[in-house]
Amino acid sequence: MNKNMIRQAQQLQQKMAKVQEELESATVESSSGGGMVKAVVTGKQTIASITIDPQAVAPEDVELLEEMVMAAVNEGLQKAQDLASQKMSAITGGLNIPGLG
Repeated sequence: MNKNMIRQAQQLQQKMAKVQEELESATVESSSGGGMVKAVVTGKQTIASITIDPQAVAPEDVELLEEMVMAAVNEGLQKAQDLASQKMSAITGGLNIPGLG
């Protein structure tokens, strides 16, 4: 391995570390039920918060609320995955590197 390749690998590693840092502070928001349920997901794909409009809480229809929460969370997780993939793709130039993105 020549010095140029080593330097490129080190630069890639530094860029990836920066993206990981950015993802830790990034958030995406999703909603369902016309905005009655909102989920905020971090770039590291953890739930930061869930907000439920009091009007969505109908004791006789808990199943609908559960479905709205699940939809908002799943959409938020997908958005967080997309964000991570976009950031990693920007670094790797679209290369498919196992374990990344």
